[in-house]
This record gives sequence, structure tokens and C-alpha cells, in this order.
Amino acid sequence: MTYWKLRGREFANCNCEYGCNCQFGGLPDKGGCQAVFGMAIDEGHRGETDLSGLNIAAVFRWPGPIHEGKGECAAFVDERAGPAQRDALLTIMTGGDTDPFATVFAVFASTIETMHEPGFVPIAFDVDVEGRRGRLRVPGHLEMDGEPIRSPVNGAEVRAQIRLPDGFEYEVAEIGSGSSRSFSPMQLEHAASYGQFAHLHLDSHGVVRS
Repeated sequence: MTYWKLRGREFANCNCEYGCNCQFGGLPDKGGCQAVFGMAIDEGHRGETDLSGLNIAAVFRWPGPIHEGKGECAAFVDERAGPAQRDALLTIMTGGDTDPFATVFAVFASTIETMHEPGFVPIAFDVDVEGRRGRLRVPGHLEMDGEPIRSPVNGAEVRAQIRLPDGFEYEVAEIGSGSSRSFSPMQLEHAASYGQFAHLHLDSHGVVRS
């Protein structure tokens, strides 16, 4: 196993309401799950291959709860990545070089039945974790926007967090409102739903605890 480590920022949006039962082992509130994910890698490597400064994205869909499988996924890797970087990122994103079920990548990969050909494309991604704002654009394929949850009473920003000290993705996530549209190769759309903003620090063995 080639050791890897990534430190970066993520923004993800699924079709659940703001509480997303799936974070706590519950069932998706729409029956099935569909989600969009983006990550800016601030620092990272796999073996001797530097991954710093690259972006990745993915679209997921499951007909029922994630743990029941039969999922579908399309993965996108920054077009700036060279051959070794592309191989490294796809290996990590599909659960390779990772202890069993140790990261969100490995967990999700174990549930995917249909994996589309990866795209090596321009990925424009900006995210402010604490501000609960994000913007992802993968031209011709995918777009996602995030903002803070707002009070239905007076429109004021509402700040909420989820803490998972023993989680496989993050330790703390800021929760906001997200909207996504996916055009190719998967089609989906949802708005004003669960938005997750987090600092990720992952390696071959799982979340690197603070």
C-alpha cells in the first residue's frame, strides 16, 4: 500500500433536509440519496507524487440508503493534474491504498455498482468553510452553490455544526444550504438542501485527528 495524505476543504450537497439523517446512521429523508462533492486539496501527496493545489469533484446517486449499495458515481479530476497525479487521485477517490472503510472515499467506493469513466476537466472551486459559502463549476458536467442557512422568520444567517469525533470524513462540519445541478454523465438537481462545509485531513488510515 502506498501511503497518502490529503489536507483540504470540502463542500458537499445532498438532497436531504438540513439535518441529513445519514450523518448519524439514519435513513435519507427522500428515500434515496443523491449528492455532489467538491474538494480543494491544499496539501497532499501519494508516495512521492505531490497533489497540492489540485481540485476534485464527484456526483453520487443511490436508490436507497447508502449502506444498501447499488450506487452510481461520476468522478472528476483537475485537468491540471499530470498522469501520476491523476492515477493517485483516482486511486484515493475509489478507496485504494486505504485501510478498509477508513475514509469517506473507501466507504462510498464499497457501495458503488456503476462507475462512469472519470473526467479530466477544468474544475473551478471556491469554498469558505466557516462562512458556509461555496461555488463549484465543472463546465458541461456539474455546478453547485452553497450559502448559509437563513432564518425563515427574519432572514438572519443560522450557524450550525455537526461534530463526529470518530467519523470517517471530518471531525467538525459547518452546515449550510446547497443547490446542485448535474448534466453529464449523470443528471440530477436539488435546491435549498443539506450543505456540508468542512476542513478535511485524511490519510491511508482514516481521519487524521486534531
